[in-house]
Amino acid sequence: MNTLSVVVDAISRQGEHNLALTLVSSNGSPLPAFAAGAHIDVHLPNGLVRQYSLAGNPATADEYLLCIKKEAHSRGGSRFIHDSLRVGQQLDISPPRNLFALEDASRYLLLAGGIGITPILAMAETLDRQGKTFALYYYVKNRQQAAFSKRLQRGFQHGQVMLCCDDEDRSAAQYLPPELTAVADSDGLYMCGPEGFMNFIRSQALIAGWREQQIHDEAFSAPQTATAADDETFTVQLASSGAEFVVSADKTIAQVLQEHQVAIPLSCEMGICGACLTRVVEGQPDHRDSVQSDSEKHSAEQQIALCCSRSRSAKLVLDL
Repeated sequence: MNTLSVVVDAISRQGEHNLALTLVSSNGSPLPAFAAGAHIDVHLPNGLVRQYSLAGNPATADEYLLCIKKEAHSRGGSRFIHDSLRVGQQLDISPPRNLFALEDASRYLLLAGGIGITPILAMAETLDRQGKTFALYYYVKNRQQAAFSKRLQRGFQHGQVMLCCDDEDRSAAQYLPPELTAVADSDGLYMCGPEGFMNFIRSQALIAGWREQQIHDEAFSAPQTATAADDETFTVQLASSGAEFVVSADKTIAQVLQEHQVAIPLSCEMGICGACLTRVVEGQPDHRDSVQSDSEKHSAEQQIALCCSRSRSAKLVLDL
């Protein structure tokens, strides 16, 4: 995969447990343009690769803005950034990829939970620049945990912002946006945050009359799936050669294919980036990614995330 060389130009605190990173090109050239909802892979000096949404204004091409929360159960990425990363360090990143792009709508409802504000902020910047009406609701435990609070306090010309805090009786369960219950067919709902937060919002939106096609989300952690003890062995077959490989309960499809020198694109290995989505020629996937929508997971043309999903049928034939 092609990478870009960047330098950490600035690090700033953005609420409790959050750090914002400003990245600029190592050679001073403009970085590739991106659209709201895009993310990049960050290759950290400790050997880890992590995906982070771009939070900055997409109209600015000379820098990328990220914001990373220090997770209590970090697998090494956020902990390294908070404890070891310094201004001036050089990093390799991927070009931006976008699986959470804005679609045309007459009105936009943007909902963020915690660090999920990162792609949502970029959406607000884009919609405001385009003169499109939107409402942004940002849910946090308390005001001290809010990221980009100064930017949000400045407001937007075409959108309204509401900070909703648990300790002020404004959790998602206690306070839903009025716009959520006054839906029109041309509205668009975009949300990013913890899995439980998004599941709750989605259920309430569907009850209120939103259609699945109007609801767009992005997860920043792996979805909860069955444990290996619940999994069964199955076979994958390559459509191009007919070669078959057994996938045991303790291995992923991606791991088995790599063991047999089958070249596949991999990035997050958590089912949240979409790099390894592969067309299914035959068989019934057991989808465990959080990239595809429910309608995509039930469409006639199926794709499977090789890094995390499994099979409901004894065999899967893959377009490889």
